[in-house]
Amino acid sequence: MAFPVNPNLAQGRSYPLGVTVSPEGVNFSVYSRTATGLELLLFDHVDDPGPARVIPLDPGVNFTGHYWHVFVPGILPGQLYGYRAYGPFDPQNGLRFDSQKVLLDPYGQGVAVGSNYNRGAACFRGDNSATAMKSVVADLMTYNWEGDAPLHRPFHQTVIYEMHVGGFTRHPSSNVALEKRGTYAGLIGKIPYLQELGITAVELQPVYQFDEQDAPAGLSNYWGYSPVSYFAPHCGYSSLRTPLGPLDEFRDMVKALHRAGIEVILDVVYNHTTEGNENGPNLCFRGLDNNTYYMLEQDKTYYSNYTGTGNTLDPDNAIVRRLIIDSLHHWVSEMHVDGFRFDLASILTRDENGVPLGNPPILWDADTDPILAGTKLIAEAWDAAGLYQVGSFIGDNWKEWNGKFRDDVRSFVKGDPGTVSKLPNRLLASPDLYAHEGLEPEQSINFVTCHDGFTLNDLVSYNGKHNEANLENNRDGSNDNLSWNCGIEGPTDDPGVEQLRNRQVKNFFAITLASLGTPMLLMGDEVRRTQGGNNNAYCQDNQISWFDWTQLDKYPDIHRFAKEIIHLRLAFDSSQDDQGMTLTQYIQQARIEWHGLKLYQPDWSEDSHSLAVMIQNSRAKRLIYMILNAYWGALEFELPPLLGSLTGWFRLVDTALPSPDDIFAGGQAVQIQGSTYTAQAHSVVILVASNPG
Repeated sequence: MAFPVNPNLAQGRSYPLGVTVSPEGVNFSVYSRTATGLELLLFDHVDDPGPARVIPLDPGVNFTGHYWHVFVPGILPGQLYGYRAYGPFDPQNGLRFDSQKVLLDPYGQGVAVGSNYNRGAACFRGDNSATAMKSVVADLMTYNWEGDAPLHRPFHQTVIYEMHVGGFTRHPSSNVALEKRGTYAGLIGKIPYLQELGITAVELQPVYQFDEQDAPAGLSNYWGYSPVSYFAPHCGYSSLRTPLGPLDEFRDMVKALHRAGIEVILDVVYNHTTEGNENGPNLCFRGLDNNTYYMLEQDKTYYSNYTGTGNTLDPDNAIVRRLIIDSLHHWVSEMHVDGFRFDLASILTRDENGVPLGNPPILWDADTDPILAGTKLIAEAWDAAGLYQVGSFIGDNWKEWNGKFRDDVRSFVKGDPGTVSKLPNRLLASPDLYAHEGLEPEQSINFVTCHDGFTLNDLVSYNGKHNEANLENNRDGSNDNLSWNCGIEGPTDDPGVEQLRNRQVKNFFAITLASLGTPMLLMGDEVRRTQGGNNNAYCQDNQISWFDWTQLDKYPDIHRFAKEIIHLRLAFDSSQDDQGMTLTQYIQQARIEWHGLKLYQPDWSEDSHSLAVMIQNSRAKRLIYMILNAYWGALEFELPPLLGSLTGWFRLVDTALPSPDDIFAGGQAVQIQGSTYTAQAHSVVILVASNPG
């Protein structure tokens, strides 16, 4: 087809990518090396059956070095737009052009999704103008940050709370105004709750624009691990029903959290997109330059699938690497976020053939980038194709989700044999994984539960998964949960079982918060939030997944315990005088002693279910004695003798005691009489001895 030059439109320029707003109009630039032609589409309303204006781009005028660009005068922020790309439909050679599809701008800073949006319409031939997502022209320079900036809180003062923006306030019991439930604004209203709990950083499940229709028929994609834009905040989390509303409301949320001293970490998905496999929709990347953005098989009809979701982005491609780094820059510089947790980060180490690289360029790009200096970088150091890099992930500044901490602590608390010998490493920030290359103790992100798997309540309430609501015949989700139902599967009114479950929940909190490393907690675990045994609730945007705020009244003792153990952790960390040490230095200089029922006689045997440890930080005037009893009976432990000016052992925590005696608050620690302490079945005890000098 012909692409005539419109003399009323300027040529435009290739940089910056995306849109650039000026007083005279807007510059548009998009990458496509293999397209034979491109049209810019301008829409008046998101559900309009067609564009109000079509601007053909002339390859001889509006195309420079694989970039299509045009300047359009008179365009204002809030304008809806998209692209049509022309070229061959030749899947065997990796080309999937369809000129009837409206495509998003990969660098678009806003996305509008209309009431007519239809994912299926983008999968088949035909014009989808009326049912497509549209990009939004945004001018980021006009927002008033009022002096806000990322907080750069040190990791040793960090307690992470993994949460879902929508699920946090969508439940009717949230007492959030109806129009703000499940939104950025709704989260703002709950900041006092987070402050009281002691959280210092929220790790938000994906908030980049994703496709809610990427789910089994009749369900919706709740988690959001199906991105379609790496620059636009998800519009479904905005209470402001305007094209630019999500941008403003997201920034309002970040600013409010920062004022409360809480950092914002984003869970980011740079490993795949919602466009899926060869049967998926043309929404953005595949319609613009499929060969560039995705790893393809030898028969390029098919996508390499290291993610388990149908496709894999190609981080070895320079265009994709630039997209990722530019996206990170955008969220730090323009949206003021404090860090990122990279979903299936090990995929970023693979080359275009899927082979892991020794020095992956994209990871070092992020690690050494000056704009990202001081930004928290956290890796989920594995992928869906079996690559597992916990303890060996590349980079100087990357921290790692420690899956071994999760598994070993679950196994011990559950009472599995052969688990006591694994505890020392997990309690001490996993030196078997991280005591090399001068890594700090906080390298290990310690967690027992996260969005993927059982909640803490379900971990102690179910022996098996119950995912029938996902409509996959309970085949989805992990079968290896290391869970124990405490005697009855699911909910029960049995007081003995409920008492044991409460104790086990407190045990997990105590171990996670008392261990060396950076603790991470899951939204709602502090009130025993349940998903009814569903360990893969990615498609459950309903009360299965939402935070039920009535649980605060049902489990006030769990909430109090979680709050107090967090405050204890932060108080101890803030008073430490050994910050800046590597993990190796810490272990070498601290006084660490392992004990069993008898002093200096830990039982490392296969049948052992208990351990005690005494720790004195290298320069701290405090001894901590921790007893862990996963045995099904009470055990009596000898207490280490105290020398010098130490006046006695004081009980901080005993998870077997009823609230409020289970954890001290406000200086109410109880002094222990005698030379032994009896730890009840399935309990954790923490004692402290301090030097008043």
